[in-house]
Amino acid sequence: MARRQQTQQEWATRTARDRTDAPARGRLLDAAETVFARLGHGPATIAHITAEAEVSRAGFYVYFASKDEVFRVLAARVRDAFLAAQDVPGVDTDDVPAVAAASTAAFVTAYAHHLPLLSLIEQQARTDAEVRALWEEIRERPVRRAARYVRRVAAEGLAHPVVDPLTLSRAVGGMSVEFARLVAERPDTRDAAVRDVTAMYLHLLGIGAAAQQ
Repeated sequence: MARRQQTQQEWATRTARDRTDAPARGRLLDAAETVFARLGHGPATIAHITAEAEVSRAGFYVYFASKDEVFRVLAARVRDAFLAAQDVPGVDTDDVPAVAAASTAAFVTAYAHHLPLLSLIEQQARTDAEVRALWEEIRERPVRRAARYVRRVAAEGLAHPVVDPLTLSRAVGGMSVEFARLVAERPDTRDAAVRDVTAMYLHLLGIGAAAQQ
């Protein structure tokens, strides 16, 4: 009973700290992404992560129960990064070309940055149900959110999609992923990639080149 209470107290402490933006937790997550990208999921250990983060092993367990848990938290963080890529603060959401350019740039940048981890998430999704659910969210939620935006601007006469919004969003998402892979290999191609994907996006939206100028 005493041991169970101690475990529950430790869990409560860790859960409470999970809700904060603790610097140590952030360092552990950044370190974990670096370690997983460098070593892969299997070879990576908690010791590798804590050494990279310069946080004690006990400090790790304040925030995470296991290596698998920190990996799942990273997967959720990547999902959130792609959803955030569709938030374009400072851009008028009725300015469809500006939204297309800003969201494309953010998505391509995020995908290129997280590419090594994304590959691992896809691999782990084959054997881990929780990671599989996160992988589906990473792939589907940005697409469905973009489709909702396309439906809105189409209904308001701001765009004239050449295909249905969901198909359009899947196509743009696929193009963005392929160009992001190239950007990951050659960062100097980012601006050209964003320009080209944005042009294709606007074409599918039925918005002419003149609208981009």
